[in-house]
Amino acid sequence: MSNRIVRAACLLLLLSSSGCATLRTLDAAKPGAPLIYAGTRLDLYALNHGCCAQQRFGAEAPRYPGLDLPASALLDSLLLPFSLASELGLNLGVSGGL
Repeated sequence: MSNRIVRAACLLLLLSSSGCATLRTLDAAKPGAPLIYAGTRLDLYALNHGCCAQQRFGAEAPRYPGLDLPASALLDSLLLPFSLASELGLNLGVSGGL
């Protein structure tokens, strides 16, 4: 096994153990919480030593927000059409949850 694969596996394990900010905010259902790029914003809030993530986002920040930030930014970008529709009050008929 190459050293690069071992490092990638360790990084993936570390990220999964600390939780993904985007997934945490999707399930938060906090009235008034940010919807657009919520996971990325939660990571940035934690990196800037924000005091009250639970009150602001409805979810706790990941243990390692700096490591989670790229993955959350990517996932938030993929979910952007749904976030925008939700922010605008459009009902897309999508249901489900975590």
